[in-house]
Amino acid sequence: MNPRTARSALAVATVTVLASACSLSGGSGGDAQQTPEVTLVTHDSFVAPQDVLDAFQRQSGLKLKVVKYGDAGALTNKLVLTKANPIGDVAYGVDSTFASRALGEGVFQPYTSPEADRGPQRYSVDPEHRLSAVDLGDVCVNVDSGYFAAKGLPEPKTYDDLADPKYKDLTVAEDPATASPGLAFLLGTIAKFGEQGWPGYWSKLKANGLKVDSGWEEAYTKDFSGSSGKGPRPIVVSYASSPAAEVGQDGKPRTKALLDTCYRQVEYAGVLTGTKNLPQAQKVVDFLLSQQFQTTVPANMYVYPARQGVDLPAGWAQAAPLPTAPATLPADQVQAGREKWIGAWRSLMGA
Repeated sequence: MNPRTARSALAVATVTVLASACSLSGGSGGDAQQTPEVTLVTHDSFVAPQDVLDAFQRQSGLKLKVVKYGDAGALTNKLVLTKANPIGDVAYGVDSTFASRALGEGVFQPYTSPEADRGPQRYSVDPEHRLSAVDLGDVCVNVDSGYFAAKGLPEPKTYDDLADPKYKDLTVAEDPATASPGLAFLLGTIAKFGEQGWPGYWSKLKANGLKVDSGWEEAYTKDFSGSSGKGPRPIVVSYASSPAAEVGQDGKPRTKALLDTCYRQVEYAGVLTGTKNLPQAQKVVDFLLSQQFQTTVPANMYVYPARQGVDLPAGWAQAAPLPTAPATLPADQVQAGREKWIGAWRSLMGA
């Protein structure tokens, strides 16, 4: 199963990560009670090898508690609503589509990690360094190559192709009001067609039979034909890295990301304003940016590490190359337009 399957889930889940060492798991005596605990609030797709988490806890002398709150949008909303009484010490998973909102609400406080100048600084969105980039997860249209080969139909390549009648009823996307990749796809069309042009483009998509699901999991695992072969639609809004999870026994990916449709989505970590465990929270940010953690990111969460010099898994160069020219919008433009655009989209699509 693609590790991004939970990205659009809005359910609340709590997971406590404990080290196996006696000094951190309790053992005998009172050592565990004296071990400082730090809470990392994150999204449902956070995955890290237990041995890496254990090593961090041993090295830092901390006990790490991981609390999960839905996708990037649900996480951001929770952090904003609880900013006066923060639910954790550090947060990871607020992405570039929601970062401006979190910053505008004062959710995070300044912290410049000594690890930040090893690549994450390339994706900085805040001169006060309240957020540090952890990974990239570019959102792109994906296609089921086998479907098109079997039908003798050329694969679409561009945004405009998706509105072509020969691809009628073949595309599924996510709702930008409820799913992070859906919002990124909407922002990509705004970057492509402009403030005046994007509604007309979406009208064409609607007329061409676009289906909109509430979240990524439903779109990718139930409606898309490329993941299980059971879905009816061979075109889906997903991630540039998704084809790496769809490699067949011949070693070749069965799906493809259309690189002309990608929107850069960066995920950030930051120290929460009001934390009572400031030094401990800073250590967690350092850990998320470290070589030790960054090497685990591609294989476990199917995203690209923000740190420079981290090798990608074998086969990613062919199956899931990092887009070289993804679309982006300035953070202040996204902040100013997000709710207006979503409202206009809902009216247009009848959502």
